[in-house]
Amino acid sequence: MAILSAHDISMSFGGPALLENVSLQIEEGERIGLLGRNGSGKSTLMRIIGGLVAPDGGRVVRDPRIKVAMLPQEVPDDVPGTVYDVVASGGAEHSEGLKEYHDLTVKLASSHDGTLLKRLEEVQHRLEAAGAWTWHQRIERVIRESSLDGDAPFGTLSAGMKRRAFLARALVNGPDILLLDEPTNHLDIDSILLLEETLARYGGTIVFVTHDREFLKRLSTRIVEIDRGRLLSFSCGYAAYLERRQAMLEAEEKERGDFDRKLEKEEAWIRQGVKARRTRNEGRVSALMKMREERMLRRDQAGLARIALQEAEKSGRLVADARKISFSYGGEELISNFSTTIMRGDKVGIIGPNGSGKTTLLKILLGELTPTQGTVRLGTRVRVAYFDQLRAQLDENRSVKDSVAEGSDQVFVNGSPRHITGYLKDFLFSREQISSPVRSLSGGERNRLLLARLFSMPSNVLVLDEPTNDLDAETLELLEARLVEFSGTILLVSHDRAFLNNVVTSTIAFLGKSRLLEFVGGYDDYLRQRPVASEPAGTARQEPRQKPARPAREKTRLSYKEARELEALPGVIEGLEREKEELAATLNSPEFQTLSDRGAITEASDRLDALEREIESAYRRWEELEDLSRRLGG
Repeated sequence: MAILSAHDISMSFGGPALLENVSLQIEEGERIGLLGRNGSGKSTLMRIIGGLVAPDGGRVVRDPRIKVAMLPQEVPDDVPGTVYDVVASGGAEHSEGLKEYHDLTVKLASSHDGTLLKRLEEVQHRLEAAGAWTWHQRIERVIRESSLDGDAPFGTLSAGMKRRAFLARALVNGPDILLLDEPTNHLDIDSILLLEETLARYGGTIVFVTHDREFLKRLSTRIVEIDRGRLLSFSCGYAAYLERRQAMLEAEEKERGDFDRKLEKEEAWIRQGVKARRTRNEGRVSALMKMREERMLRRDQAGLARIALQEAEKSGRLVADARKISFSYGGEELISNFSTTIMRGDKVGIIGPNGSGKTTLLKILLGELTPTQGTVRLGTRVRVAYFDQLRAQLDENRSVKDSVAEGSDQVFVNGSPRHITGYLKDFLFSREQISSPVRSLSGGERNRLLLARLFSMPSNVLVLDEPTNDLDAETLELLEARLVEFSGTILLVSHDRAFLNNVVTSTIAFLGKSRLLEFVGGYDDYLRQRPVASEPAGTARQEPRQKPARPAREKTRLSYKEARELEALPGVIEGLEREKEELAATLNSPEFQTLSDRGAITEASDRLDALEREIESAYRRWEELEDLSRRLGG
């Protein structure tokens, strides 16, 4: 039975219609994943369903007893009051009285003021008379189930915790329809798993927009896609939707190909000479006019973004070597006695709860922060491009064009100039958007702008701090492909489990109490290998993967000679790489190229080859000794 119906809805903001005479019925108990390209109208449709925006045409019909609550894509930062106040504001007429009661109990916890006590009694009697205690208990239960601190000031929370508080606010009134716009943004993986568990238990109807493919797979019972102003409904989960949609697009492409070939044939016929025009069939002419009109009104599918990474010259083989590093901030230890070696070409994922220290670890590995203890050694010729999670690199008032080209009309891509308009069109920005201010862009469009800015900078180390927020599925998959092809090094902080599985070669996990461990592979590999005690909330228990047994060793530490060799190898490698760099510069100089002494040229070339082999050998020996030292507890 439909609990909400939208009939012939149209909506436009000046350009092509976002929604064009679309209809939608929402059934009780459905969990609908709403998909579509960035800017296709997903958030607009959600706001129409929620009654927050009136459509240009059409109507929404729902029973007046149906309660609808919405979690917006952008959670405000400046809401006053505590978490309790924010959650309580999602409900009914009792919220002001309960807020007053809660504030008084907090004050009385540190004071025995008789006046406060008298006021508390008055408020308590008033709430009892109004039957508000059930509502109060519901608020406290939702706060507890959301793992929130009701007394915490909302303004001091992290972006992820603010999002969690607003979700609790949406849930507290027991809505019949829950609208969620990018609910996983800024949530860590444990919080996403908790959210999945909460929503799976929720008895109401859910309509949600998300870029998180694992979230879609686990929750959706139906997929609705906005495509060129139309609504396409698939009564299945996400995996089956992908197959059905591909078949549908192939059928559409064939049908349009047949139509275009017929139109071309009819156009050739009508352009024939005088003799042909005398025998012209008026019915055939009329049919041609209709075909022309149909072709003119056709909305072709938007193209894919054409993302290309600019690669700088290769870095040295070593990118960063961290030895027994620890870091404390404000008296709290975030990282304790952690070691890792990052080599050229490594693609490292970093996961952990919000506030655990993931961004801090990035800054330490890049040399931007000095560890409290331990050492970090950076490699040579490292050129870093940084994707900022909170988009601090974007000025709201600058134009899209100037945000990338810094006032110029061109950018350099792999050494060649490109006009900024053409470059930004590759990232699916229209000509109108290119001149518009950043503040007019949606969340997904801002992320695409940051990618356009990032990939205009030559780099050999990409640092990506939550790059997937708000991106549509097609852009996400294309970004994955480009990162896999990238020959440089990637440091990736992400909560997107599918993205981690598809991109990274190893995962550093924050396991609590400043403990970090590194695992081979992506997120699913981490699940198989992690210590059982560190299982995230909402996951089934799995046994850790057993490491292959190693033959027993009598050694308990490195020999004196091995320890000295291990200590000396970084300096040896540095010297060899420096010699190689200087020799390569000499060989490429015009003066050396014009030498008549072919023997000297051959000798220099042979030495360059030998240096490559010596560097490779030194790195292999360093890795052997490092591995041996770790296994012996050194």
